[in-house]
Amino acid sequence: MVQSLFLTEAHEELRAKVRQFAEQEVKPAAAELDEQEIFSEELTARMGEMGFFGIQVPKELGGQGLDTLSYIIIVEELARVDSSQAATVAAVNSLGIAPILKYGTEEQKKRFIPPLCTGKMTWAFGLTEENAGSDAMGSETTAILEGDHWLINGSKTHITNSASPVSGGITLQAVTGENKGKKRLSAIIVEKGTPGFTSEPSKGKMMWRASDTGKLYFDNCRVPAENLLGEEGQGGRIMLNTLDSGRLSIAAIGLGLSRGVLEASIEHAKTRVQFGRPISKFQAVGFKLADMDVKIELAQNTLYNACWRKDNNMQFAREAAISKLYTSEIAREIADEGLQIHGATGFFKPHPMERFYRDQRLLQIGEGTSEILRLVISRYLGV
Repeated sequence: MVQSLFLTEAHEELRAKVRQFAEQEVKPAAAELDEQEIFSEELTARMGEMGFFGIQVPKELGGQGLDTLSYIIIVEELARVDSSQAATVAAVNSLGIAPILKYGTEEQKKRFIPPLCTGKMTWAFGLTEENAGSDAMGSETTAILEGDHWLINGSKTHITNSASPVSGGITLQAVTGENKGKKRLSAIIVEKGTPGFTSEPSKGKMMWRASDTGKLYFDNCRVPAENLLGEEGQGGRIMLNTLDSGRLSIAAIGLGLSRGVLEASIEHAKTRVQFGRPISKFQAVGFKLADMDVKIELAQNTLYNACWRKDNNMQFAREAAISKLYTSEIAREIADEGLQIHGATGFFKPHPMERFYRDQRLLQIGEGTSEILRLVISRYLGV
């Protein structure tokens, strides 16, 4: 791998540690977990033992106290082998821990964050509904303050880390009133086991089949008033800020997956013989591999630059949008060319190429569709 100016020796040591774990513990289980649609509590707990959760959380709250790039490297290296496990780590860190860490009260931080750093409990982030997603203002889930409790009614769908036995709860966006005719959105913490809060796993996914995805229902669900995250009416801001950071982890999944495809394609091209020589010796194949390498190099530089800006307290929302858009788009292109190089071999399970091809498709949709990201970027251009 070409060295990057953004990486320190500590980053490289971390990468080697995660890669070894991914090769030895994730890779052997990936195909079966995907085929059976199994969210592995055991593997999630092992990732907790390895320190993959709470990466940017201060040590006094049970975290690792590392920088954004360290987090991204972990997600990237997991996705190089299996996007499902990378998605679990990304969702807990970016969507579960991050908003509580940034907007939570001291009591909320001390209560919820330490167990989320262990891998023994996951957490969900509830924005998407049947009629809300890219249009966050389309949220229909409501929360009415009655005395010292919020009364929540509504539902959420396609929510990561929401339906497994180790899911601890959700930070959801709900309509808590109106302001000048517009919905007032707030973020509220709801723990699993709260009466009126139920969940069911979503099965039959095309991609990330070994990650936990669920549908959530709230029927007169009562939670304490102090479960409000941030201030009332601040929910939209909290959600958008969370997505800005979350886009970096989705970009990391795209980068890692692309790297996995390139490595598999090189190996196949060197061993697949046609017309008396390895297909890597044919210029048509060599050029495909070269184009993959170029795209990965550009994607890495774009992503690592966005992480550097975030760690240096610089504006990074535009760079995060660019990185997520570009990396998800090249992941699609690289997976397509990788499958072309593998030919029929790549069509069949349990070959990793078949899973890579499916897993990349979500990247252009989750945490900001490619269309929405182009809209975000165009606004920075003043158009």
